[in-house]
Amino acid sequence: MTGRLSAQDKVTLLREHVDGGVPLTRLAEDAGVPVRTLSRWAAAYRDGGSVSSLERKTRSDRGRRQLPKDLVDIIEALALRRPAPTTAFVHRRISDLAHDQGLPAPSYSTVRGIVAAIDPGLRTLALHGDTAYRDQFELVLRRTAARPNEQWQADHTLLDVQILDRQHQPVRPWLTVVLDDYSRAVAGYTLLLGDPTAEQTALALHQAVRGKANPAWQVQGLPDVLYSDHGSDFTSNRLERVCLDTHIRLIHSRVGVPQGRGKIERFYRTITSELLPHLPGHIPHGTHGQPISPPTLSTAQLDAALEQFIIGEYHQRPHSETGQPPGRRWLGEGWIPRAPGHPEDLDLLLLTAATGRVVQRDGIRFNSTRYLSPVLAAYVGETVTIRYDPRDAAELRVFHDDGYLCRAIAPELATGAVTLEQVQDARNRRRRALKQQLRERRSLADSLPPDHRYVPDPAPSPDATPAGPPDPQVPDQPDPGPRHRLRTYASD
Repeated sequence: MTGRLSAQDKVTLLREHVDGGVPLTRLAEDAGVPVRTLSRWAAAYRDGGSVSSLERKTRSDRGRRQLPKDLVDIIEALALRRPAPTTAFVHRRISDLAHDQGLPAPSYSTVRGIVAAIDPGLRTLALHGDTAYRDQFELVLRRTAARPNEQWQADHTLLDVQILDRQHQPVRPWLTVVLDDYSRAVAGYTLLLGDPTAEQTALALHQAVRGKANPAWQVQGLPDVLYSDHGSDFTSNRLERVCLDTHIRLIHSRVGVPQGRGKIERFYRTITSELLPHLPGHIPHGTHGQPISPPTLSTAQLDAALEQFIIGEYHQRPHSETGQPPGRRWLGEGWIPRAPGHPEDLDLLLLTAATGRVVQRDGIRFNSTRYLSPVLAAYVGETVTIRYDPRDAAELRVFHDDGYLCRAIAPELATGAVTLEQVQDARNRRRRALKQQLRERRSLADSLPPDHRYVPDPAPSPDATPAGPPDPQVPDQPDPGPRHRLRTYASD
């Protein structure tokens, strides 16, 4: 009963004796507390005069072990060896050592308590190394942006899904994402087949900076800081020049240190858990890279699914950390993002560069498509450099002597955004159809009977038996006369 009473309950009980004059014997009978215990409490309360005077006192030797310090150090040293030994092994070893020194052997529970009390940081450092200790115990200052476009993060991930490439072979695509640190909104992304390159990173950044065709996707402008890892594409001269010319500070994370990129990693987990399981060709964890359904999507179809998920779902629902939808948090009360001074300079640095092209009288020919612009009239016969976005083959950016010249438009593609892959697929389908027709025509021609109209009859052999008398029933054939040779020279 006494162990259940707190110091405050004890004072309340004693108040009936001190202020109300209730005898201690009656209080002891009513509360079920021995009279001697109540007398001790009353004396302590009169001496201290506060509730704390009746609180349970901590033993002065609490936390101290009776085991010699040398044995405690040996137990800790044995427990910190790599690989980590079992507690039973440590207990057996320390018992043998204690016996050799003439000391009483500690109990198993004592050894287990000493091992469990080892500093977790020291245990991690000893058993798992510097990297594990740094990732788990080192103090990290997480910097959070104070406004939109103050800092963007860029990174790649290999998606857990298979799609079909242009040869209809299953492949796993890479996703490059540019994320706004303040709002968690996606500023731009790009899909690619094959290892990430500086070109693909530049395309994702180009999409992030420029205005989007979908009016619901409002994230754009130039960031103050671009934060990325130490991948070769992020440390390329091309990206450094982009950041220098657009006044963006390019900051790389420390090599091998994952801290600081957790926000974009969390977005990747959202894509992996909420979008990819609904797609054909999904690769769940634990299947050793094998999809659970046949892949059927193309790159363009996966791109459309990603855009629909980002704009229609991810940007619209509240984020668990910010409490606001990413799209609404980025827009705020309305503001004007910083834009490049010359958008064509951004195109020069970011868009894919093709080989030089000579301007023809009917425009520029590229990938079997004709691109026109009135500005090209003065450059017929000149060699120009063209740059393009693989996701939109309707136009080219034309440069002459490293200077922006114009935008050349494909009239048959300018009504909508048509990807270069779609153009190439359509051209390949047309070529395959024509080749199939050609095979059919050739097969039909080969099946026709041989043509003997102008083939002369074989001449009779000199050793042939003379023909018999003419048949009176068959009329005589007229003599064709001598055959004339074709004259090949004037002297013939």
